[in-house]
Amino acid sequence: MPGRDTSFVDRVWYGRGAFASAARAVLTPFERVFGAVVGAREIMYDAGWLPAREMPIPVVSVGNLSVGGTGKTPVAAWIAGELAARGARPAVVLRGYGADEPLVHQVLNPGVPVIVNADRAAGILAAARGGADVAVLDDAFQHRLVRRAADLVLVSADRWTSNLRLLPAGPWREPLRALRRATMVIVTRKAASAAVADDVHAVLAKANARVPRVGLRLVPGGLVRVGSTELRPLNEITGRSVHVITAIADPGAFVMQLRDAGAQITATTFRDHHHFTDVEIARASRAVAANGWAICTLKDAVKLQGRWPRQGPPLWYVSQQVIVERGVGGLERLLDDLVRARFRTSPTAG
Repeated sequence: MPGRDTSFVDRVWYGRGAFASAARAVLTPFERVFGAVVGAREIMYDAGWLPAREMPIPVVSVGNLSVGGTGKTPVAAWIAGELAARGARPAVVLRGYGADEPLVHQVLNPGVPVIVNADRAAGILAAARGGADVAVLDDAFQHRLVRRAADLVLVSADRWTSNLRLLPAGPWREPLRALRRATMVIVTRKAASAAVADDVHAVLAKANARVPRVGLRLVPGGLVRVGSTELRPLNEITGRSVHVITAIADPGAFVMQLRDAGAQITATTFRDHHHFTDVEIARASRAVAANGWAICTLKDAVKLQGRWPRQGPPLWYVSQQVIVERGVGGLERLLDDLVRARFRTSPTAG
């Protein structure tokens, strides 16, 4: 039972029928205006007319070229965790567009500070004052006011389409040529096949062969009961009826992951960052079949905790685990370089 807004946007951006083609044609003039603004902004930054500000600690950005659905939050959290494991003191800095994302970072990395500030530079400075020696920016590739030690750009194989249209006719914030600013391109996949990911790598290599590419697979972890520490293996849903309630950018990939685990799926989906109402929560709870499972993502669980009906079926969440499938050596070197960069950054800069 998909949310009406999500279905409409997906039909326009990813559809192949007459309706989608007509809608994109109507939106083409607005796409051209958007592209012109993006291009002018890029020229001003490249020419130095809009300078980037130096920061007192190294900064790594984890962003994307498209709107949502690339696995940005779990990958940013994974990067922060890997830096911490190497002895760094990372902080995650984000604008806090969705109230769910800071909470997800806190769950995934309890010891890593999370700074929410619409002013990214102020957020980084606050992180440095708090003792952080490297900042991980969640969703900041287009935010060029701050100079970065590394720019990681995520491209989703699950959401890939050969029809690369800019907003509002498509999901792309920038064209592929913007990848020349990237330090590394990361192709992510959840339910997409390895062959599809290879096709995406081939297109990206043709767009900019000089930028190294890495492949990450996001796989579902175990089942965690919302509001407790109870854990169950994912294979417990094999052959079982599962009702999914979720408000993420790409619910289809999450549903396919659970189907691949052998579950029989029905779903209630909403727009990304949707704030669930009590009525919607109650309705989703009632939609769970007898002896069935109610499952969401961690991003949903942080909003549903304490609000899921006590008399309803237990609610479980599944978070995404990161597996490096391609380019592990290059990614390891980049992380090591970021750790070393802490000692080359002036403590008085910025």
